[in-house]
Amino acid sequence: MMRKDYLDIAYCVLRELIAIKSSLCWFAPLAGLPRFPPPSWAELLVSLPMVVRRRPALKWRFFGSRSRSILAICLLAGLAGPLPGWAQWIEAPGRGWVEVAVYHHDTRERFDPSGSLEPLFNADARAITTSLFLTAVVGVVRGADVWVQAPYNRLAFNDIAADRQSTGIGDPRIHLRLGPELFGVSAPVPVAVRGGVKLPLGEFTKDAEIIPLSEGQTDWEVMLELGHSFYPAPLYVMGWAGYRWRTFNDDINRKPGDERFAYAAVGGSLRAFEWKLAVEGLSGLAPRRQEAGVEFVLEQDKRELLQILPSVGYRLGPGTASLGGRFPLAGRNLPAGPAVFIGYFMRFGWR
Repeated sequence: MMRKDYLDIAYCVLRELIAIKSSLCWFAPLAGLPRFPPPSWAELLVSLPMVVRRRPALKWRFFGSRSRSILAICLLAGLAGPLPGWAQWIEAPGRGWVEVAVYHHDTRERFDPSGSLEPLFNADARAITTSLFLTAVVGVVRGADVWVQAPYNRLAFNDIAADRQSTGIGDPRIHLRLGPELFGVSAPVPVAVRGGVKLPLGEFTKDAEIIPLSEGQTDWEVMLELGHSFYPAPLYVMGWAGYRWRTFNDDINRKPGDERFAYAAVGGSLRAFEWKLAVEGLSGLAPRRQEAGVEFVLEQDKRELLQILPSVGYRLGPGTASLGGRFPLAGRNLPAGPAVFIGYFMRFGWR
């Protein structure tokens, strides 16, 4: 994307956040909640509809060519499953939470290398992904906790030639998160650094007629997390930005491109209900392939994605049941089409 596109995206997100704040200002007292300060003149000018000057529609300008694998799209959809956004507030020793989530994505479209929507490679092609994610977090010492996420995938790709399906465990992730409390320092806002690894434990194959359950290589990643609670108002903001190093896959003589990623969300609660609106972005570098000792840079295979993730929750029993969706706005060499996920979140503690 060009710089102007990112500015347009930032403008739209800012306008929506101001609109949410304005709504809370007028309607929070009706629900018995603290009144928010009214929007300033500057915020009102930003949130006004564009009646004087119409902004051009966003145009996603990418460049590239067709992806090398027609079946990898099923795997990529599964790997894009939900990573819970309960960040920054590091768990106390012996305390934590667990979430079980089911992610479902059924699509006949993808983002091509130029960023345009196109059918999945051939006539009547359809990719269906259903994944179960088990995520657990526990505090180990003051200022440090451990994350573990394990997926189980059912991936299908059907077209006029054949119906293909693979079922099994995917690649688990393990993260260690550290905060300033670990070093006896207090921060004015919740902040943490999280680093971890994705292990290639899922089945990987080079057979073009079998859907792999893994990308076949180890990935390392690190991210900076920030957040802020507006207590006593039931509202918070949070987010992270990070970098993913992707290692060389010896089986196919290919190194996937490293990736930059970011996530930002605003959320809150109203009696027994919870809500969250998030924006997620991914921008990958060009993969590299080795043939006969010569390395080729595959500029046309870069991956990019921008999507919004709204969700609602309801306190049910000892935890919270949630329902949400993923709506890709733009991308490159990744699946298109909306997805849905449901989950159940519950805290625990033995200290």
